[in-house]
Amino acid sequence: MFDLNMLIYVALFVVASVLAFGIYALFRGGDFGRSYSNKLMRLRVVVQAVAISLIVGVAWWRARH
Repeated sequence: MFDLNMLIYVALFVVASVLAFGIYALFRGGDFGRSYSNKLMRLRVVVQAVAISLIVGVAWWRARH
């Protein structure tokens, strides 16, 4: 059986990575910034929603078992 804590850490790492790349694209500017900064921030919102849902789901599962 896999470790749920590790799954949460991976989700948090993905959120932080997408955020870092989005901030990098934002401050880099130019064509790269225009193309990717908004897309990466939108992706961060989706990934963050998944991570929060995962955390809540794991907390609910652990409270029931």
